[in-house]
Amino acid sequence: MIDPARLKSEFERTFSGRPRLYRAPGRANLIGEHTDYTDGFAMPMALDRSTWVAASSRDDRNLIVVSRAFKETFTIDLDNQPPYPTDCWIDYVRGIAALVGAGGANLLIDSDVPIGSGVSSSAALEIACGYALIDLSGRAVDLRSLACDGQRAEHQFVGIRCGLMDQMTACFGQPGQALLLDTRTFDHQLLPLPRSVRVVVGNTMVRHALASGQYNARRTDCERGVEILRRRSSEVRALRDVGLQLLEAACDDLPERIYRRCRHVVTENARTLDASEAMRSGDFDAFGRLMNASHASLRDDFEVSCAELDTMAAIARAQNGVYGARMMGGGFGGSIIALVDTELAGSVADRIRCEYRKVTGRDPDVWVCTAGAGVERFDGC
Repeated sequence: MIDPARLKSEFERTFSGRPRLYRAPGRANLIGEHTDYTDGFAMPMALDRSTWVAASSRDDRNLIVVSRAFKETFTIDLDNQPPYPTDCWIDYVRGIAALVGAGGANLLIDSDVPIGSGVSSSAALEIACGYALIDLSGRAVDLRSLACDGQRAEHQFVGIRCGLMDQMTACFGQPGQALLLDTRTFDHQLLPLPRSVRVVVGNTMVRHALASGQYNARRTDCERGVEILRRRSSEVRALRDVGLQLLEAACDDLPERIYRRCRHVVTENARTLDASEAMRSGDFDAFGRLMNASHASLRDDFEVSCAELDTMAAIARAQNGVYGARMMGGGFGGSIIALVDTELAGSVADRIRCEYRKVTGRDPDVWVCTAGAGVERFDGC
């Protein structure tokens, strides 16, 4: 956990002067994976782990950015920075600073959101820094615009063609609530998480180098599918508009790989809407079955799982008190998420940790988490 008072004190030693403090959460996605860039539905929640930023204004046009996690310092000239990826984490900060119209600032960043684990450390960084830079300028923060700027920062400055789910969750997350997110309209509904269930997140501690390129390739496959399906129905703007009946009717028109990519998204949208009804009615067995089906679809049709994710998800599903478990995030490593009976959540986390270590030799980060709050200025110290 990040100690805000310690972060504030370190900022004062590094830069002098009193900072303002900001935080934005990571994200856990219960269901609805690889649907947000196809105008689809997702059910994320804000994590109880966050990226923190201590910040103060400068009189010049420089951003001085210090990362405690990376032990690095960067100076960004806001009037002279390349508008393309440099393949470094600072691209997220450069991008959001350019898009929100930042002025000069000193930033000290720390985080307990695991990097590269499928819980959206990137969006937490973008949104925390973007909120800080807007607030320091004296402007009001429009959270929807901030979320869109975070997405654009990844597209333009990082080269990842991500959807909007992660940034929306970092902005609009609520304690004790999941979000049913419509990524076409940006609307979201709050879904209370009952006290009888908890969420367990398990980080496999695996991150495969091909993840970012393959993420973009999956999006391209989906867009190709839309082009072909639009020939059968002019109402198809995105895979959100495609039902299983239309997809099956067009099966012979679609290359086999494109068909499977589309089938995942079409069925995942349906699973997400069904899962929202199961959550509202307290049918956690049904919710768990939908999570398990989501994992199978991501593994077989979308092909973004890996041996470690499959192993940890299977271990989780074998434990008493687990309703369902699935990989989450972009894939090719990262984390799984499980819906678990509250009374057994601690023992489930211990068993996942122990069994995964025994099978793979890796020491995973597994924790019982609660739904946290979205981005905020922190005035508690």
